[in-house]
Amino acid sequence: MTTYLTDSEGKFIPATQRPDGTWRKARRVRNGYVPQEEVPLYESKGKQFAQRKPTLPPGMCPLAAEQARKEREKQEKLKAKKEAAAAITNKQRQQQQQIPGVLKLPANIDTSATIAAPPTANKPSTNIGPKAKTQNSTSNSNHRIINELSKNFETNLNVADDGQDLQKKLKKLRKKLREIEQIEEKIKNGTLKKPEKDQLEKIKRKKQIQKELKQLEEEQQQQQSTDNEMPSST
Repeated sequence: MTTYLTDSEGKFIPATQRPDGTWRKARRVRNGYVPQEEVPLYESKGKQFAQRKPTLPPGMCPLAAEQARKEREKQEKLKAKKEAAAAITNKQRQQQQQIPGVLKLPANIDTSATIAAPPTANKPSTNIGPKAKTQNSTSNSNHRIINELSKNFETNLNVADDGQDLQKKLKKLRKKLREIEQIEEKIKNGTLKKPEKDQLEKIKRKKQIQKELKQLEEEQQQQQSTDNEMPSST
């Protein structure tokens, strides 16, 4: 904001010093002059009316409005805290879920006894009490359950991989067979009068593709029947 001084002749802007050390001359200001940067911005009547309009509903106490605003802010803070806690819980739950390719042991297996128990098959033992017998039986049952789980896990992985490869091959052969049938239909309709060399080669391979497709479908049926007969792991 511009600084004005007044003397006997009227208003004036005093002399000021520039950064290089030189001085600006004092300037007279006529009465009623307002600099451009000090001119107030234009406001429409609608904006002025909106500024004068009360923010509270008619008849509402300002103290009650302030209390309601504080209560609303408090509820919003509590809601934000609950959402943050729920997000952390969900993240931890997702991290605890089983990772593909990792063997998950049942909850009733004592992993500490399984890992820490040394092999005692080839060592002579004397004075084996009931507690030691119980620990040995627990350790043996845990080993047996782990071995069964690992075998079932490997079998399931191999079956899943074979099933995926089989599905891909079937999809590819069916696609080729559809393309050959489309080419034959176009030749019969007359829309394709001069088929290309690769199209003719595809038509020649139709019987071979049908044979491969039939073999794969039979393998798929056998695999599905084997999966249905396979006992579920406990």
